[in-house]
Formats: sequence, C-alpha cells, structure tokens
Amino acid sequence: MGRFRGGLRCIKYLLLGFNLLFWLAGSAVIGFGLWFRFGGTMKDFSSEDKSPEYFYMGLYVLVGAGALMMAVGFFGCCGAMRESQCVLGSFFTCLLVIFAAEVTTGVFAFIGKDVAIRHVQTMYEEAYNDYLRDRERGNGTLITFHSTFQCCGKESSEQVQPTCPKELLGPKNCIDEIEAIISVKLQLIGIVGIGIAGLTIFGMIFSMVLCCAIRTSRDMI
Repeated sequence: MGRFRGGLRCIKYLLLGFNLLFWLAGSAVIGFGLWFRFGGTMKDFSSEDKSPEYFYMGLYVLVGAGALMMAVGFFGCCGAMRESQCVLGSFFTCLLVIFAAEVTTGVFAFIGKDVAIRHVQTMYEEAYNDYLRDRERGNGTLITFHSTFQCCGKESSEQVQPTCPKELLGPKNCIDEIEAIISVKLQLIGIVGIGIAGLTIFGMIFSMVLCCAIRTSRDMI
C-alpha cells in the first residue's frame, strides 16, 4: 500500500510538472501567433482590405489553442492536487480538443502551403496590375507588399520603381520573395502545431494513469 501511494504521488507530481510546462507553452503559443499576425513580416497586411486569410486562419486556431492551453494547464493542476476523477476526466477531454486543434493547424500549414502562397501572389499581381493601369492614383497595397517583403516588381522593377523601398539594394522578384517567406512562416506554424500536439499526448497519458490510480486506491480502501 505504501509503495502504491508513493507511485500515486509520483504520478501526481509528474502531472503537476506537465501542467506547468503546458501553461508556459500556451503562453508561448499565444505570443508566437500574435507576433506572426500583428508583428514581423505580415503586420502591415492587417489594415488592408484584402488580406491573406488563408495564412491567418491557421494563426487564429493557434492563438485560440494557446489560450485554451493556459486555462487547461491551471485546470489540470487543480484536478491533480484534489485527486478528482471528474476534473481529471474533463482535463483529458480538453487535452483531446487541443490535440485536434493543433494537429489541424499543423496539417493545414503543411498541406495548404501552396494554396496560401498562391493566394498572396495573386493579391500582389492584382495590386501590380492596378498600379500599371493608373499610376497617378498610386497604390497603397503595392507599397505595402514591397515594404513587407522587401522586394520590387516581378521580372523587372522599372515599371513600379516609385513604390519600391528606398533602402532596397538590387532587384528582387516579389513573386519569388512571397513564396520563400510565406513558406518559412507556414513551416514554423506547422512545426509548433505538431509539437504542441505531441506534448498533449503525454498530458493525456498522465491524466488517465492518475485517474485510474485514484480509482484503484479508493477501491482498495
């Protein structure tokens, strides 16, 4: 009996440590998603009428999952400390939802990468053609693209030179730059999503083992 209680206590502390790590991971995921959405390379698109929603969709799921992770981490600590089967069962269910959300984000980031890249490239080509049709009016979207991706034009930059960043050294094809940058961003999102999904598996295992151990200990009593 003493060994069993010692094992139960060990599992409980492992779950507490997992929940602390899970809470910190949730904070990091929220910061990661918000920085990608409103900071870094993509921040200037948040004010545009046309924005790369395919890219943002994965970020919204990621931030939502991060917020849920923080809440669930606190929830799991309470369940482990109180040794409540009901709370641990609910904790397992929440982890299952987070697992599904993170896997969805990761799969979307990897599989939907080409669609997202083409979507942003199409937005650029539309802004590019609009500028060529009416140069006097100017084009804020085209300027935003050039500033965000630090590029200028497509095959040649001469036709759109007034909209290009002044600090840009040498020609850079925007179609190629969009593909390179969006590809890297989505790969990072996919890696984070799949990584968090893997972490939740350990939480589900710990919660079920502790729940079963608590039930066994009460049956023994």
